[in-house]
Amino acid sequence: MVRRVSLILLLVGVLAVGAGPGDVLFAPLGQIYQVIRSHYYRASEVSDSVLLHGAIQGVIDSLDDPYSTYFTPEEYQGWQDSLSGEYSGVGIEITLRNGRVTVVTPFPGTPAYAGGIRPGDWIMAVDGDSTEGWTLERTSSRIRGEVGTTVVLTVEHEDGTIEDIPLVRQRIQIEAVQSEYRAEENIGYIRIMRFDFDTPGLLGKALFSFPLQDLAGLVIDLRNNPGGVLSAAVEAASYFVDRGVIVRTRGPSFGERTYSSRGNSVPNLPVAILVNKGTASAAEIMAGAIQDYGMGVLIGTQTFGKGLVQEIVMRLPDGGAIKLTTGEYFTPTGRSVQDVGLTPDIVVERVEGEQSDSQLNAALEWIESRAGALMGAGG
Repeated sequence: MVRRVSLILLLVGVLAVGAGPGDVLFAPLGQIYQVIRSHYYRASEVSDSVLLHGAIQGVIDSLDDPYSTYFTPEEYQGWQDSLSGEYSGVGIEITLRNGRVTVVTPFPGTPAYAGGIRPGDWIMAVDGDSTEGWTLERTSSRIRGEVGTTVVLTVEHEDGTIEDIPLVRQRIQIEAVQSEYRAEENIGYIRIMRFDFDTPGLLGKALFSFPLQDLAGLVIDLRNNPGGVLSAAVEAASYFVDRGVIVRTRGPSFGERTYSSRGNSVPNLPVAILVNKGTASAAEIMAGAIQDYGMGVLIGTQTFGKGLVQEIVMRLPDGGAIKLTTGEYFTPTGRSVQDVGLTPDIVVERVEGEQSDSQLNAALEWIESRAGALMGAGG
């Protein structure tokens, strides 16, 4: 009985943190617990931890925010593993839009990408089970699984077509930064796949492998980059923004925060940033800062539009955690990105299946037209 009471006190404590007078408001939770224990016909089959987790999940669900999450211990471990860029699954980033599980991006070189999953797809079902009402964590845990096993995703593409796509799970290892020196054009090409803690260092290594003083320009490919760690985006953008604010965040618990450039150590060469509908979150932070300061141009199509900040605000004794949306971010000039995205300076559609990369070609042509010019100095 002592254990049960302590769990209920924890439950009420979790829900009433900072509530003050809300202690009375949440008192019925303890009463509900006692009623379940004394009246529910299968009470002996329901553990205290199940009741605790269910109550916490219900509170988080009531926020109606797709990015605020209660992690069970297993889900929290899986989420942490995904931040490392290595896990077992099919290689997609998902979000909730209008209550629908929506693909932000399929990572190139993964089963999802090869299978025809596209940014903006609605995942209607997983292995025949409807995703209606599912959380992101529930969806992710159902899609992931043992290497070599198959998962079937029922998706509706943006053109309205619906198909079942079987995907064989594999070990997903996302290489955060890829680079290539295009000697023929004398241009450095860098693709940033996601913003992990290692991304800024890998970006710097790629940049300084090029003959920077002789380059005609740089192409930074942020297409299908779903974001990642905010601080990594700030450090990455600092390679191109000489000085000034990279991003502003605003939230009730911390007011307004500004994250500024640490100082550019790369020549102000013409920089073309490739973006598309799969460019989201931290990738939009970097792209927005470079665009605002005139340090480069965005080429491609409208970005995804995820401008919210999430933080782990509480870790529970059993190893679970609570992740909340704590604020919104804005570009240096104060533009909101949430549900809007960034509009490219040069709009170039890429037709699926085309032999050449029209967006990359447009970037190369733009750099050639700017040969010998330096970009703005930031401010």
